Amino acid sequence: MTVRAPAKVNLQLSVGPLRDDGYHDLVNVFHAVSLFDELTAVPADELAVTVETAPGSRVAVDGVPADDDNLAARAARLVAARLGVEPAVALRIRKAIPVAGGMAGGSADAAAALLACARLWDSPDDPRLSRDDLLELGADLGSDVPFALLGGTAIGVGRGERLTPALARGTFHWVFATADGGLSTPAVYAECDRLRAERGEEAPRPRVSEELMSALATGDAKALGVVLSNDLQAAALVLRPSLRRTLTAGHEAGAIGALVSGSGPTCAFLAENAEHAAELAAVLAGEGVAKSIVRAGGPVPGATVI
Repeated sequence: MTVRAPAKVNLQLSVGPLRDDGYHDLVNVFHAVSLFDELTAVPADELAVTVETAPGSRVAVDGVPADDDNLAARAARLVAARLGVEPAVALRIRKAIPVAGGMAGGSADAAAALLACARLWDSPDDPRLSRDDLLELGADLGSDVPFALLGGTAIGVGRGERLTPALARGTFHWVFATADGGLSTPAVYAECDRLRAERGEEAPRPRVSEELMSALATGDAKALGVVLSNDLQAAALVLRPSLRRTLTAGHEAGAIGALVSGSGPTCAFLAENAEHAAELAAVLAGEGVAKSIVRAGGPVPGATVI
């Protein structure tokens, strides 16, 4: 069983106050883009994970765990426990989504594993696990996993795991600049809290941007570019100052919108159309401000059997 699952870019990431459970209240407008990890699940004597770079990709996978610490392995165990079977499966992950790049590659792998293992072990005639059940299991694994199952464009609240699909007309064209090494998501959130405390700021209650929703609904790329926002960006720039140069290069190359994706360090640049995206990618590649430059479009579906 082979499943592919998409990367995401956060069109709006508004970070609210720190909660008693250690998480922050969020408004997270997710947008799935055509950059995919692929997971193949094969019956085996025991649970095993292998991770490799997808053909044609330059993603480094050295730091990705190939044991029970891999989120896909945890996903397989959750499905097995829910269905009352042994997690006897070999998972092969082919990665094209940047590792620790703020594009939810690990969450995509977990979503793919949930769907693949459910298809392997559940009854096709009388399934015990519905799509809603998989979304619930995904939320147990991480805030971004349910969206990797859902795909498209969606508003996430709470930790980001409570999703409402959002209307997005047409296709938006993106260029992603990946960086050497990753950024720790907890470290970026902690730095965000530190910066706010240093400035004496209280975190506001996050709200969905009406301007962003309007731009998505009308398919207006230029309007969308103006209202992209990420409350974690300042923290990511403190932890990785070189990203300022990358963002500046994108603006100067003609991007109509630019931001750090999620907790970074991948930078996302919005283009007017496919031709503009190709031109933008070529300029950024020549500037030498990133490890690699990747083009993608969105929105695309979530985890899908192929």
